[in-house]
Amino acid sequence: MRPYILAETNWEALRHAKFELAVLPWGATEAHNFHLPYATDVYESDLLAAEAAKLAWEKGAKPIVLPSIPFGVNTGQSDIYLDINLNPSTQFAILSDICAVLDRQGVRKFLIFNSHGGNNFKPLVRELGLKFPDMFISFSNWFQAMDKSLYFEEKGDHADEMETSLMLYLKPELVLPREKWGDGKDKKYKIKAFSEGWVWAERQWSKISEDTGVGNPHKSTDLKGERFFKDVTEKMGDLFFDLCKADLDDLYE
Repeated sequence: MRPYILAETNWEALRHAKFELAVLPWGATEAHNFHLPYATDVYESDLLAAEAAKLAWEKGAKPIVLPSIPFGVNTGQSDIYLDINLNPSTQFAILSDICAVLDRQGVRKFLIFNSHGGNNFKPLVRELGLKFPDMFISFSNWFQAMDKSLYFEEKGDHADEMETSLMLYLKPELVLPREKWGDGKDKKYKIKAFSEGWVWAERQWSKISEDTGVGNPHKSTDLKGERFFKDVTEKMGDLFFDLCKADLDDLYE
């Protein structure tokens, strides 16, 4: 039993416990090229958050990791079989209910540990902040925490070298043999402004990628995944610790 994982602990341990930070891993259920499981984002959120919490706990912090939310925003993939979509309004309803519990029970620091690029929590956190003014609500994107070029050769953002390397390290039994891997080639918008990043529209996934991947995975290795996992969780563990110990009345300098 890990005392910082809510799904594993029990009332005997919790009835006198006080936690400083609640962490909610949030993934997605969607195709990841031909070779990675639909729950790739969920496995990543579970395992990365758990390791980060362990590191923070060992330094004297008291985080508690909640069970992962397995579905994310997949509105651009409605025609891809069994890609499960939660609308942002549904996400807000879920978050609002969870925050109500935490706020009522005195857990005033809450981190959404996001593992899916399609989830956009910024507007939701803005609205939650008005609804729960005594709480400090934040979100993280672990996949943006490090400079990926220091670990991986190929660029991408979905079932790419980074994600495939991580899964080769974390869940190798769920990764298909290399001969099954797609190349992850994707199409870009013809309108230049979208590629420059200052204009946005949702990508229709089945029109930009034949294998659902974005980024060539073929240079992936478990050793790359292990190195990246350790560095990301160390950085995220520092974040968990800092949030736990932060004075909500003295956050700015």
